[in-house]
Amino acid sequence: MQAPNEKVSQLSQLASVNELMDSSNIRLLRHMLNDLTPADIADQIESAPPKARRVLWYLVDTEFEGEVIGELSEELRGEILKEMKSHEVASLTEGLDPDDVADILQQLPEKVIPEVLQAMTTQDRQRVETVLTYDEDTAGGLMNTDTITVRPDMTLDVVLRYLRRHEEIPQTTDSLFVVNREDTFLGILPLSKLLTSSPNITVREITITKVEAIPADMPDSEVAHLFEKHNWVSAPVINESNKLLGRITIDDVVDVIMDDADHSLLGLAGLSDEEETFASIRRTAPRRAIWLGVNLMTAILASAVINIFEATIDKVVALAILMPIVASMGGVAGSQTLTVVIRGMALGQISRNNLRWLLSKEFAVGALNGVLWALVMGCIAALWFKDPMIAVIIAAAMVINLIAAALAGAALPVILKACKIDPALAGSVALTTITDVVGFLSFLGLATIVYG
Repeated sequence: MQAPNEKVSQLSQLASVNELMDSSNIRLLRHMLNDLTPADIADQIESAPPKARRVLWYLVDTEFEGEVIGELSEELRGEILKEMKSHEVASLTEGLDPDDVADILQQLPEKVIPEVLQAMTTQDRQRVETVLTYDEDTAGGLMNTDTITVRPDMTLDVVLRYLRRHEEIPQTTDSLFVVNREDTFLGILPLSKLLTSSPNITVREITITKVEAIPADMPDSEVAHLFEKHNWVSAPVINESNKLLGRITIDDVVDVIMDDADHSLLGLAGLSDEEETFASIRRTAPRRAIWLGVNLMTAILASAVINIFEATIDKVVALAILMPIVASMGGVAGSQTLTVVIRGMALGQISRNNLRWLLSKEFAVGALNGVLWALVMGCIAALWFKDPMIAVIIAAAMVINLIAAALAGAALPVILKACKIDPALAGSVALTTITDVVGFLSFLGLATIVYG
């Protein structure tokens, strides 16, 4: 952990870089920029307008380029890589973990990837190719092949001497992996046990064999859930034959969690997770326009429902005043349920076994809240318009719409996922359509029955 005075110094440096961006002192800007950590350099580049980003990138020292580009968002990283030659990409990947190199290569054109791989050392190329054989959203795509393994028949004294021969050990190493001569995974040897046990005993005697290894094809969201559940720092990755392939560390899992959180947050607004604050107008406008167009179609559908009851609205003007209330209450209630269910799905808490109970619970919650606020709104409407029938109509419509909203909010994510559609991206638009249509239809339909 950084000392308080170090944090203050770092914040001061960040402020200085921001100020120098507006000046022409390039030499001082280069010095201040490269005095930051790679993560902070990446933040500075991402926070700059499009034209300034290129300037900042070219000011980054060559020795930091690999670490900095690994911290950038996928979209910005792709823009920078497009302008680089194969040997330049190969150069900046030197010293990076294989999983980080794989992330970089997957953003390059297919014809360029072999050229970059060819420019690497044989050992680095083999490690990266192993990771590239797996989808980037799986454990295999997340793993780092740089691991330290030991045999079960080695004494701890031999293991300690073996470790001392390494110039450095992989970051976040909390245990060694125990394998046989065929690289079959047998268990783990925690460093805490290695350092506190007698050096004369064998690895086999203190190996922890009851370890949950991660299959290489496991989705990264499930990997993140396991790390959260077991408080892991690292975990072994195996293939279908129980052969050790590599390991996943907590820093990679944090990235997955952050990406999932961004995806869910942006999805609720109909935005893709590639959305950037300082992306160019040319990139941003078309992306947002697509979902605005979808929303326009759903709004037209809701308006068409209102148009059916035009004659009733002409007779009772109060209906036009109260209509938005019914739709709005349904929208808010549905959004609450939708958000909770999407979160539950992301955490792996929702399955076929508990889906029926979830729907029953949301039905009950919708009904209770519907009755509560129907009584409140009914009293307000009766006092406002001096018409008890208006009060009954809006109260009944609110109960109907809040129940429909709760059920839709619970069922939509499950249905969309079954149809291979992202619930976080499409759920809010679909839910708004349902609550608007059901709200207007129930309210105006009941009014038509009462007022003719």
